[in-house]
Amino acid sequence: MELKNKRVLVVGLGKSGMAAALFLRDQGARVTVSDTRSMAALEKEIPGLLDAGIMVEAGGHGLLTFRRQDLIVVSPGVPYDTPELKQVRAFGLPIIGELELASRYLQGKVVAITGSNGKTTTTSLLGKIFADAGGPTLVGGNIGTPVIELIAPSTPETVSVLEVSSFQLETVDEFHPQIAVVLNITPDHLDRHGTFANYVAMKTRITENQTAEDFLVLNGEDTPTQMLAGKTQAQVFWFSGRRPIKQGAFVHRESVLFIPREGSKAEPILPVAEIPLKGAHNVENVLAAVCAARLGGVAADSIRASVASFKAVEHRLEYVATVRGVEFYNDSKATNVDATKKALEAFKGGVHLILGGKDKNSDYAELSDLLRERCRIVYTIGSAAEKIERQLAGVVKIVSATTLDVAVRKAAEGAVADDVVLLAPACSSFDQFENYEHRGRVFKELVAQLVSKPAS
Repeated sequence: MELKNKRVLVVGLGKSGMAAALFLRDQGARVTVSDTRSMAALEKEIPGLLDAGIMVEAGGHGLLTFRRQDLIVVSPGVPYDTPELKQVRAFGLPIIGELELASRYLQGKVVAITGSNGKTTTTSLLGKIFADAGGPTLVGGNIGTPVIELIAPSTPETVSVLEVSSFQLETVDEFHPQIAVVLNITPDHLDRHGTFANYVAMKTRITENQTAEDFLVLNGEDTPTQMLAGKTQAQVFWFSGRRPIKQGAFVHRESVLFIPREGSKAEPILPVAEIPLKGAHNVENVLAAVCAARLGGVAADSIRASVASFKAVEHRLEYVATVRGVEFYNDSKATNVDATKKALEAFKGGVHLILGGKDKNSDYAELSDLLRERCRIVYTIGSAAEKIERQLAGVVKIVSATTLDVAVRKAAEGAVADDVVLLAPACSSFDQFENYEHRGRVFKELVAQLVSKPAS
């Protein structure tokens, strides 16, 4: 891909947008960046961009700016159907995302993981498994490090383990992972994609360019995911926590097994009891990682050691502290209803659940059965609170807390020994926080204050 002297516009100055702009500049492109945020909001980013010779458009997108380019690179947070992008698409101007741009320069094998839930845990675990096996390994994508920052250290021997979101897959063209993993597909980001069918279509793009030499790992217990088997050229492997399967990873008699090809003998990998993560959904994440790692050539004993020593990902069913007999868990990464279901299923009962944030066109009534079974009280926060309270009226006791600090305080007051206070909001964080990490950190700080506060 020749970039020298090409006019390239980067839309959106998030972490990946900044990384893309600097990479393009280093490739000799004439780079402009455009963001709807004001100059004041971008005061930290602008000086470095200007020093690098990159032009900055802030406070909105200008159509002329878009039309004067040879290529547009869109950040994941920018909707693909913004008016300016729609218009330049009609003129045939190429539009790609940071993932697509990076994939054209990244060396070595790519292992890509997507799904509505579990991406970060599975990506982190797979990165550890490949690194522990001794080969050069890079981890990035939606998990935090932009893929474009992995280009320089990559080599033909590198395994790049990438977490990829539906937003990133929306703008791929030639992206081609040698091993692709789809963990599950449940309603999420409907505020962005409009319909569940559109969302599924975005997830399907992870296998669009795979060939018969590649591998696609799918969840044998998730119907939307199963449907991808008929839409790929890749060799399909399955994982299941409920039943034996013909080719892939599964649980049998409390052990994780792997079958490398249909008809061959199952290989023992590790006892389920050695999985250090809480919840049945994390057993599925481990199964998916086992499948991808074996397909990537990692030995069973090495996988077992890596899984056994793996630590839970921050903000994902993360144990925080026990205060006067009450356990506090941070699952701020539970940004959709299905993730909150999985979090609730990890506890037998006595849960004080903090729900709310920015709504993603979700149906919170889907939580009703689990709430009746396992929750004592729901504390609502954020802009989605009114909708949550309306949809869950009569299901469980609801306390309108408005903010996270009030919710934590009220939950601590209402909980008794052996209860659990769980932050699993089923919403995005952008109404009151910068991101889910910020929300999770604030939760942990609030719990730390409870720990240091003497009992009354």
